[in-house]
Amino acid sequence: MRTWPVRTTGPATPPPPPRPAPPRARTLTEWRPEDPAFWERVGARIARRNLWLSVLTEHIGFSIWSMWSVLVLFLGPEYGIDPAGKFTLTAVPTAVGAALRLPYTAAVGRFGGRNWTVVSALLLLLPTAFVAVVLEPGVSYSTLLVAAAVAGVGGGNFASSMANINAFYPQRLKGRALGINAGGGNLGVPAVQLVGLLILATAGAAHPRLLPLIYLPLIALTAVVAALRMDNVPTTRETGHALREITRDRHTWVMSLLYLGTFGSFIGFGFAFGLVLQAQFHDQLDTPVKVACLTVLGPLLGSLARPFGGAWADRHGGARVTLATFAAMTAGTALILTASRLHLPALFLGAFAALFVLSGIGNGSTYRMIPALHRAKARDRALTGGADPAAAEAAAHRRATALIGLAGAIGAFGGVLVNVAFRQSFLTFHNGDAAYLAFLAFYVACSALTWIVYLRPSRHRLSGV
Repeated sequence: MRTWPVRTTGPATPPPPPRPAPPRARTLTEWRPEDPAFWERVGARIARRNLWLSVLTEHIGFSIWSMWSVLVLFLGPEYGIDPAGKFTLTAVPTAVGAALRLPYTAAVGRFGGRNWTVVSALLLLLPTAFVAVVLEPGVSYSTLLVAAAVAGVGGGNFASSMANINAFYPQRLKGRALGINAGGGNLGVPAVQLVGLLILATAGAAHPRLLPLIYLPLIALTAVVAALRMDNVPTTRETGHALREITRDRHTWVMSLLYLGTFGSFIGFGFAFGLVLQAQFHDQLDTPVKVACLTVLGPLLGSLARPFGGAWADRHGGARVTLATFAAMTAGTALILTASRLHLPALFLGAFAALFVLSGIGNGSTYRMIPALHRAKARDRALTGGADPAAAEAAAHRRATALIGLAGAIGAFGGVLVNVAFRQSFLTFHNGDAAYLAFLAFYVACSALTWIVYLRPSRHRLSGV
């Protein structure tokens, strides 16, 4: 029989098992947002992920910070606290949050944006659990002051979040990105007020503990998500040095004063608006539910307006938008004063809603001015002093980050001044007219300052701000 040679082989070698994907690094190995090719390839996707997670954590922080703007509406006669005492309870967390913004800004450069976001989120558990335990009729006023003070940790989250996101985006997109980040965070104010309204309308004013208990699991979930999905940007730890540098620059104090007028108004009105309505229109608004329904409106509109302020500043220039905003805030405050003196609730509410919107727009435009200001100064140094452009750009970024923290702290302190002004006005005159006159004069001064420093034709004027 005929045969044919056959080649034999052994059993097929099984393919190697797939290698597990390496764990995602917590710190990015490179980050070049100003490089268009890098930005299109990977930068935009990473920045968007960190932006939305930053919005989430900052949103919860704002809710905890402003929780006392709602809790004071639960404090009925059984707590024995007069309106002046309630204004103090809303001013204390504002002051503590303002003081914490500087160390929170420095913490981003020292520990990394992702790392500090996780830590700062977990710190929110302290004031939330504390107030859930102690808040009941018979609690001492000093204990309530301590609980309100601890809630100030939520105010620091804003500064660290903004400093972190400032590092992720290129210059041309900073206004929009910072506006979205801040606006989403600011929405934490109306969000906690809306939750408080739902509790008042369903469970009633006798159950204020439900408010912090709702937020406890949300805080834990936010910290876990931030730990799993956020990134650290490779940065230097020179924020402290940059803070010392910018204190010698007059623009630092100008920008801080302007932000005092915009964000200070937003957060101050957000904390005090419900108490103002209770004290000034108690005949028409005779229940906490009626007050809470209106309290939510202003901070909601102001938060939604902030990204538009940043986007318009990208397009038209931050100084121009800021000047227009302060001029409109002056007119709005004049309307509020008129409505207060004539006792016209509808006009009062409409003008206050407009003031919230304008403060939100001004928040976005003034924060957009900060990186633009330092980039313009870096450009001038490179052109006139022969400085290395890359080194000048890096120094500008460090100084802008430091100024974001400093201006944020001073701006938040404006919220304290707003509450103190209302407290003194109601104590002395039994209405808010003296406070409205003070606000009006301050907005006129801010309008003049914006024009003189950033828009008046001058050989010393910085272009592009």
